[in-house]
Amino acid sequence: MKKNVLIIGAGGVAQVVAHKCAQHNDVLGNIHIASRTLDKCQALVDSVREKNSLKTAGELQAHALDALDIAATKALITKTQSQIVINVGSAFINMSVLQACIETGAAYLDTAIHEDPEKICETPPWYANYEWKRRELCAENKITAILGIGFDPGVVNAYASIAVNEYFDSVDEIDIIDINAGSHGKYFATNFDPEINFREFTGQVWSWQNSQWISNKMFEVKRTDDLPVVGMQTSYMTGHDEVHSLSQNLNVPNVRFWMGFGEHYINVFTVLNNLGLLSEQPVTTAEGLEVVPLKVVKAVLPDPSSLAPEYTGKTCIGDVVKGKKDGKDKEVFIYNVADHAEAYAEVGSQGISYTAGVPPVAAAILIANGAWDVEKMVNVEELDAKPFINLLNEMGLPTRIKDEQGDRALSF
Repeated sequence: MKKNVLIIGAGGVAQVVAHKCAQHNDVLGNIHIASRTLDKCQALVDSVREKNSLKTAGELQAHALDALDIAATKALITKTQSQIVINVGSAFINMSVLQACIETGAAYLDTAIHEDPEKICETPPWYANYEWKRRELCAENKITAILGIGFDPGVVNAYASIAVNEYFDSVDEIDIIDINAGSHGKYFATNFDPEINFREFTGQVWSWQNSQWISNKMFEVKRTDDLPVVGMQTSYMTGHDEVHSLSQNLNVPNVRFWMGFGEHYINVFTVLNNLGLLSEQPVTTAEGLEVVPLKVVKAVLPDPSSLAPEYTGKTCIGDVVKGKKDGKDKEVFIYNVADHAEAYAEVGSQGISYTAGVPPVAAAILIANGAWDVEKMVNVEELDAKPFINLLNEMGLPTRIKDEQGDRALSF
């Protein structure tokens, strides 16, 4: 049984991860939180203690760490005797943290594909450009590495595998829909790291259609759905991590990702983008100062973690899956609805961070008890989703399914 967890990152998702690890420290052991800014890590420690989230007595410590420094990361893993590393820092550090885990024997979890700061929307499938190159190394060293274990990617991958394996004879389409019907009350803000958020939307929109990669522009293709709880919502086809693994791991000819955006967000985004303020390439000011426009925009926008106290409303995220069962057309929607205010009351974070932060802790528990300690690199759809779904039901992210039999809770 693996024990002791090192959380890398100190943002809104890390806050959820810290609280949820504390709530399950009888299984996960001692908890350590590390990022470049020690004060932010200590704030998470203080938040956990203030809400009395620790289930049993145990260590809960903050550490300063530059996670791009592989040697320093290895040293901290060894010092803290951490057997599981949950990486919820920037996607820029994935490969460094993964390598540190490979060299120390720790299990590795992340919530997004690695990104190169110099590149946006690389040639698909994106995982093949980075993480998948370490597959053999993980297998040789018996390292459990679970990629993209947030909500999307992550839980939606599990939903896809559940649909394919349990409800259909053949699947033609998987459409992942992510709707945030909540309101943070700010003029303009992003729900997670603005730099990573905008990078998703300034390049090509890659989708898997008719078993090949198709490219579109952002906001070029949209759909409208009548969804449970949140009602009629418009979403836009967007490039996203899970498309790049589901397209390769499941025999499904069409895999697409859709995200909801309001007109105000689209208008502000379009102006920023047209002005060049979302560029990751440096420019020189009249005073001779070199700056990266995207980093300047990030600096002036609200910190996503600051949105939580005033956030209201709900999210609805799930998979619309179409195919055939017993020779007949069939459609199911497997989904979760989360509430921003409820998330804040429990862990001091907004709903987007909550949906992203609970799943890696559930995965860590499954690694600790052996169910998911597979000693190789996998994406979520390659694992048995049933214990994961059941655990999420208990941890605050209940799954529901809507099909010809109605709308009901899903468990196994």
